[in-house]
Amino acid sequence: MTELKMAVPAIGIDLGTTNSLISVWQDGEARLIPNALNEFLTPSVVSLDDDGRMLIGRPALSRLTTHPQRSAALFKRFMGSKKQFRLDTQTFDAPELSALVLKSLKADAQAYLGHDITDVVISVPAYFSDEQRKQTRFAAELAGLNAVRLINEPTAASMAYGLHTQNTGRTLVFDLGGGTFDVTVLEYDLPLIEVHGSAGDNYLGGEDFTQAIIKACLSEWKLDVVAIPATELARLYDSAEQLKCQLGQHNATHQLCWQWQDQAWTLSFDEQKLEEIWLPLMTRLRAPVEQALHDARLRPEQLDHLVLVGGASRMPVIQKLVVKLFGKLPHQHLDPGTIVALGAAAQAACRLRNEDIEEVILTDVCPYTLGIATASEQRNGIFSPILERNTVVPASRVETFTTRHVDQTFIRIAIYQGENPLVANNIFIDELQVPVKPNGTLQNIDVRFSYDINGLLEVDVNLPDSGETMSKVIDHSPIGLSPEQQQRSRERLTAVKIHPRDTLANRNLLARLEKAWAQSLGDTRGQIGVWLEEFEKELASQQESRISPLRQRLEGLLAELTL
Repeated sequence: MTELKMAVPAIGIDLGTTNSLISVWQDGEARLIPNALNEFLTPSVVSLDDDGRMLIGRPALSRLTTHPQRSAALFKRFMGSKKQFRLDTQTFDAPELSALVLKSLKADAQAYLGHDITDVVISVPAYFSDEQRKQTRFAAELAGLNAVRLINEPTAASMAYGLHTQNTGRTLVFDLGGGTFDVTVLEYDLPLIEVHGSAGDNYLGGEDFTQAIIKACLSEWKLDVVAIPATELARLYDSAEQLKCQLGQHNATHQLCWQWQDQAWTLSFDEQKLEEIWLPLMTRLRAPVEQALHDARLRPEQLDHLVLVGGASRMPVIQKLVVKLFGKLPHQHLDPGTIVALGAAAQAACRLRNEDIEEVILTDVCPYTLGIATASEQRNGIFSPILERNTVVPASRVETFTTRHVDQTFIRIAIYQGENPLVANNIFIDELQVPVKPNGTLQNIDVRFSYDINGLLEVDVNLPDSGETMSKVIDHSPIGLSPEQQQRSRERLTAVKIHPRDTLANRNLLARLEKAWAQSLGDTRGQIGVWLEEFEKELASQQESRISPLRQRLEGLLAELTL
């Protein structure tokens, strides 16, 4: 008797700046997978506990306020950079911290499905650079996952939306997450979903709106951010984030309250004041919208549908801007905070030719221009495009250049991405050296770029006069990381002790109680202190039959306190 082979699950992951989600294609639909706290959203936050174990998600988010020196958030924004995050005495980079979040999502999925998972589709901002995509893949590898496909976040959202509504026509996806902003224009003619244009800003998201509130407060109070301790600044950030999330009542006034140095610092905000504070950010939102529409050769009134994606798109000021820009109400059939994860799972199912999903042909574009460094008689460092932005992928293009002088013995092909005429203002990707046999004349050089749907770039160089050829695949290994450095990352993460899933609910309540105590005063603080002591005492007993009912009671009391 032959053993039946278990079907490979179709798994999609939305690795977000503020929150991450994992989903699976099951029984003909994409389904979100709950975490150990029975929540779909896992905050993209890590924190080193006092016992040296790593906390990920909700309990780590609470510790951002109480233990900012041992916690890290918003690290997705630094993917592709060399920034280091210090957690107590340990340091991590963005791929390593992202790997911890992915590990947590993987554990949740395996607990939910009852078996191991390896192959996943991960969403990334459409405007992520080549290096940022490589480091996302590396983060997946560190977490024991194989990112078989990277799908642009707006494209994933459009896939979920298209399968859900079965609409046809031209659609703009407005994706404002916690740390990044993407705009994608596409056309539905199911089973075909065709992307026509994409633009974005990797350093614009809901986080910037929170920071603008903090900046306004400190300016009004005439306080210097440098003089404020990290723990106190973390509490101010928490208050600003809460205020931002409470917005929604028309013309209502909201008050931010912050306790520091035995003084209550308060500032009132109405709709008009917030719009003034956020005006520079709102202006920045317009440029990618205009670029994406221009590249797609469309005017706003020619759009049939408008889809909002990302948690920050729920903000009333954003919804107001969208209506003003496009003259129509956005579709809100699907939760903007979860639609990307659902689309990633749908793409995973299509990739596996899942029998219960309608075949969808998805075309995407290269969101940025790719080219090489060249020179003229007047200047060096000119950027010569080979693949223009918003070229439909997979794509292959060739451009012909010439050597600079007749005695040249080699040529350097330096590859860049960007939208500036000078390479100095663009992003360096890689290079290759091609030998040249001088023949007394200037020689032609054919440079071909081939770009696939996963962002894999192959460069082919051909010298027709001599017949010399050279090829290089710009692989997915992170630039700037030697094999030794990559191995150190693997070893460092292997050594990290992660809090067990079955104790996460207890650790989460402990972190919430500590945060509530830090944010309260007087009798309320005293009462929370009693609860904290009571819960810590019960945890010491290690008897779940006693811990569980107390945890449920205290969670109820905390919920009443925050109403």
